[in-house]
Amino acid sequence: MSRTLLRRSLIAAAAAALVAIPSQASAHTHHPTTGISTAYELPGDHAYPEGIAADPRTGDVYVGSYTTGAVYKATPGHRAAQVFLPSGTDGRKTANGLKVDRVGRLWVIDSTTGVAVYDVHNRTLLARFDVPTGTTRFLNDLAIGPDGTAYVTDSLRPVIYRITPAQLTDAAAHGGRAALADHYDLSAAVPSHPAGSFTLNGIAADPSGRYLLAVDMTGGGLYRVDIASGTTSKVALTGGDLVNGDGLDLTGHTLRAAQNKSNTLTRWHVSPDGTSARLERHVTDTSLQIPTTLIHVQGRTLVVRSQFDKGGPMGPGTPETPFTVAYVKGI
Repeated sequence: MSRTLLRRSLIAAAAAALVAIPSQASAHTHHPTTGISTAYELPGDHAYPEGIAADPRTGDVYVGSYTTGAVYKATPGHRAAQVFLPSGTDGRKTANGLKVDRVGRLWVIDSTTGVAVYDVHNRTLLARFDVPTGTTRFLNDLAIGPDGTAYVTDSLRPVIYRITPAQLTDAAAHGGRAALADHYDLSAAVPSHPAGSFTLNGIAADPSGRYLLAVDMTGGGLYRVDIASGTTSKVALTGGDLVNGDGLDLTGHTLRAAQNKSNTLTRWHVSPDGTSARLERHVTDTSLQIPTTLIHVQGRTLVVRSQFDKGGPMGPGTPETPFTVAYVKGI
């Protein structure tokens, strides 16, 4: 199969995993102290956004298009986002997981080809990390540890890739390209699912640098990976689960999660050692429009409204335009 056909089939599979929305998601469940409004509007009629990141130095927000690979930039105080990296930049066809690190580098996942790293000041491509050939991969999300190391999930294989600052420097100095390699294997801890099911999705790094948290969106479990040893264990969840879990945001001991097909956001209190988490609050509302991820920055929770269930390559229907990023209070 050609790389183009493989990409199309994987995108179709990802869409199929999202479009079958459970009937209970059609009911609006409002928490009296939770408000949902529009924070940013994205240009274009086919944006279908998936990832979001904030520059910790400036508060600028970056949003990636799952269907075109474009990346948009939204500036606090301005409702309309602008194109930052056009569709197809550097050959990318998707832009799902995004992060901006502390020194102003934008990390962008193309689900079937790899990870690209840009300088946000001049939009220069610093390096690309390519997926290995010969095995089907679907890179989904990433987290940046306090030491600058990036960790990337694969939704078709229970592995996490790692890119250290030294590897980034070396790649940038030697032609700007390097290969991704498996670093953590979670297969002994994460249950197997039917072929084609998405497993690992959202990932977050403990601010102290001790562990990672990664969600199994099909099984609903949350997994703790010890960064030093790679030891993986299932986090004990109290009060709920993380079925359909997509993007994660960990601020201190507060974990926020987007649960896409459920049109749900949840907030959890994580124990100091990361071995357990207790559900504190949730909101379910169809106005979230299939939330794929979220960030909590400067006291605000921003949520990507993907509309993956409406039109485009994802299925029948017509999306509401403009595509938007929501501001959600109380979560």
